[in-house]
Amino acid sequence: MNTAQVQALRTLLASSGWLERTGHFARALRGWSRTPHGLLVVGTPDFEPWHMAAHLADESRYARLPELAPTLVRWSPPPDAPPHLRIGVDRIARAGRAETLLVVGSDAAPAALLERLADARKGGAGIFALDRGDDELDGLAHESLAVRPALDPVSFDGAQHLVSMAVGEADPVGEPPSARPTRSWPAVRGTLAWLLDAVGGSPEL
Repeated sequence: MNTAQVQALRTLLASSGWLERTGHFARALRGWSRTPHGLLVVGTPDFEPWHMAAHLADESRYARLPELAPTLVRWSPPPDAPPHLRIGVDRIARAGRAETLLVVGSDAAPAALLERLADARKGGAGIFALDRGDDELDGLAHESLAVRPALDPVSFDGAQHLVSMAVGEADPVGEPPSARPTRSWPAVRGTLAWLLDAVGGSPEL
């Protein structure tokens, strides 16, 4: 993720209400996450949120907030994967009051996931959902952010970038902290191409 690209996207979306929506979601997630590596990021069997987990890991490091360091929860982790990449969905059942579950899915959450989330919520875990309009999942979550295809002015991928950057910010949305490392500006053509996908969406996102 490039800071300049996200700042340009924020400029384009300034009057859309999306900065407020993603900012509210991000602040709530940051406020709930208080335990190092207690932020569990899980997708659906057909959507593994690698990008979101990577962005959150970056923001955790840049902002020096270990409680935002994500733990990627996977549906079918290979047995020979490194320990931090072979954490299966059974981990959700052990989520407790000091932990937070962030569900990121471009498709509907299956019953098996909803059941696990319901149990985790009963155990005191915080439930957050970033999806494309999943009524059952959103009804279960403490906070939800739905990106509706063909209705909202940002793509699902673009929304993930907005949320992940806002999570790591202590300053108001749109004003990156002075302590954040400076990142290089991308080529103009690459920035425009990325923004077109982030604002209009692309079929694979």
